[in-house]
Amino acid sequence: MNPTYDFSGRVALVTGGASGLGLATAKQFAVSGAAVVVADVNAAAVAETEQALKSAGHEALGIVCDVCDEAQVEAMVRKTVQTFGRLDMAFNSAGIISPSTDTADERAEDYDRVTAVNARGVWACMKHELRQMREQGGGAIVNCSSLSGLVGAPRRTTYHAAKHAVVGLTTSAAVEYASQGVRVNAVCPGTFDTPMVDDLVANGDLVLAEALAKSPIGRVGRPEEIASAVLWLCSPGASYVIGVALPVDGGYVAQ
Repeated sequence: MNPTYDFSGRVALVTGGASGLGLATAKQFAVSGAAVVVADVNAAAVAETEQALKSAGHEALGIVCDVCDEAQVEAMVRKTVQTFGRLDMAFNSAGIISPSTDTADERAEDYDRVTAVNARGVWACMKHELRQMREQGGGAIVNCSSLSGLVGAPRRTTYHAAKHAVVGLTTSAAVEYASQGVRVNAVCPGTFDTPMVDDLVANGDLVLAEALAKSPIGRVGRPEEIASAVLWLCSPGASYVIGVALPVDGGYVAQ
């Protein structure tokens, strides 16, 4: 049984919130009583998610946002505060995967695109979330790194580099803002049942049986399991947890 939280009166922002891990986390924040802002680059999915949350009786706001564009990120945080009056929790989950490519053959444009979303996008979101949380005197941010932010792998240099950068952004901001009442941590998902993983399998970039063979738990993760980790990191139960890059990977990095 997962723990339950009472986030009534709190406001949570989730980027990449209209699919995959972000969507599962937005739903759990809502069920726990938070007003939820779902931000995503997919306008149709944003509208659908906002309507579904509202229909279920939750406070929700959908915002179309490309995290590569800092002006859009700033507007996203501003709209959140204008609507709900504050920002207490954020899960920076927006991310993309890079093509499986020999490092010597990678294209600069692929590197720039992946790092723009996965690293610079997290930096921009965290920057503007921190400004608001600094002003109001507290908050909690969870950045979505990856198992790829903790280990290396062939043919994934760009993606791993970007996810390692998220860990560096997280730990540095965490020690800077801990004394100001803002806690910053990261989650590092392994292989999860998400559209991104489905696409990798369909494209032949991931052989699921091989991935499972490397996982002590022997199965893919459920998106709700990442959501549970994020909610805990945002909760009072994690009040002394600062700058952690938490593997949620079925035991992969423990080997």
